[in-house]
Amino acid sequence: MIDSTAVGSVDSPRRLFFGACVSLVATSVAFATVGAVMFSLKETFGINNAQVGWIGGAALWGFAVTQLVFSPLCDTLGMRFLLRLAFLCHVAGTLIMIFAMGFWSLFVGALIIAMGNGLVEAACNPLVAALYPQDKTVKLNQFHVWFPGGIVIGGLAAYGLDQLGITSWQVKLLLILVPTLLYGVLLLGRRFPATEGVQSGVSMGQMFHATLLSPLMILMLVAMALTASVELGPNRWVPAVLEAGGMAGILVLVWINGLMAIMRYFSGPLVHRISPTGILLISSVLAGVGLYWLSYAESGSAAVLAATVFAIGVCYFWPTMLGFVSERIPRSGALGLGLMGAVGMATVGLVTAPWMGRIADQHAHEQLPMEATVSIMESAADFAPAGTISADAIVAAESAQAILAVYRDTGALPEGETARTLRAIISSGVESEAVDRASGVLSPADNYGGRISFRRVVPLCGILFVVFGALMITDRRRGGYRVKRITETNTA
Repeated sequence: MIDSTAVGSVDSPRRLFFGACVSLVATSVAFATVGAVMFSLKETFGINNAQVGWIGGAALWGFAVTQLVFSPLCDTLGMRFLLRLAFLCHVAGTLIMIFAMGFWSLFVGALIIAMGNGLVEAACNPLVAALYPQDKTVKLNQFHVWFPGGIVIGGLAAYGLDQLGITSWQVKLLLILVPTLLYGVLLLGRRFPATEGVQSGVSMGQMFHATLLSPLMILMLVAMALTASVELGPNRWVPAVLEAGGMAGILVLVWINGLMAIMRYFSGPLVHRISPTGILLISSVLAGVGLYWLSYAESGSAAVLAATVFAIGVCYFWPTMLGFVSERIPRSGALGLGLMGAVGMATVGLVTAPWMGRIADQHAHEQLPMEATVSIMESAADFAPAGTISADAIVAAESAQAILAVYRDTGALPEGETARTLRAIISSGVESEAVDRASGVLSPADNYGGRISFRRVVPLCGILFVVFGALMITDRRRGGYRVKRITETNTA
């Protein structure tokens, strides 16, 4: 059965494309604002980097699960139906996070927001392909302008709230509802076209066959896992890592994504001149150089320069990968596009983000000065007996006492729990020199650990260079890059 919105007259391509872009803004504002409040969440709830990684990761792998479930159903349920579900998820997930009481409610809220993000992409990527079948790579790049574009909007709004003295992370999360309500008004009552597969008479079985039994598709799924890890893994950590180093991390994130948005918007001439495989090859080199440089950047100017190279490197990865699949394996349809997005986000959410968090925790712990940290714990252990009655101060004191007990037994500070206790001390609200010393000890360590985690991602760029280089050589031997018609069978 085909959604009734695909039958009869539909709204103009420009109007639907604009509404789709606004819905993508909602997903990226969610990404930016959740990233912007990571540091506050660590202090407010006393969670560690690994837990922050799971919250950030839920915002990614929830996207993947939703893509896997709903992308194959896009032909029958219709794109408007998926966008209605997305609207409900964005509203509900945001409210759950705002009223969160701890790690698990933050995790669930982030997961539901991610489901909304996945539904937007499950509907809008095939929508763009159906609206512009002759220029899919370029139009997908221009559609995906609004992921980094929305991060710029959300990041600047969050930073502006800070400058106005509005530091509440709950208020920042409310920013997600602004584009959500707007795309609800723009799209939920519109009439949509059928997907490209439905228009061409491709059955569900043919779509699954083209997606799951194509060697080229399998290769691109592996490459998507790597490109997403290079792009979204570090991007997720940039604000928190640079803020720990005393820089306005959110502004670096805004700069990265603003540059990405501009380059994607003007991608047309580049795509037509170099070819998608050539763009992906060059991107893998620049991304690796920028990320390696960013891992050593200790000053604001060095961070901005490194972030610029990194942004140029990763800006074309996601949309060009989708465009390549849509043009070279067109019979994969909405399933192929959804599976690409699902694999990319699932890899980052379940593997890359938690892995980077563990690396950051490990190397941050190694940088904590033993004597200074023990001294801070001894001061904090006396918070509660000194007459402080706040719950946060009692938790900090009890945690410090537990750390000291382990230290006396083993002569070492426990990894993970030590940094978590330092965060509890910082957020205790106690007027004590120990609070300032805890911040002075923890921030440089967090910054160092985060930068090391960036460095560990760099080898993935070398693998991508080999993959895309082989594809480009194959294209040249066959006379150049060629877009396949949906009626053609799949070949590598």
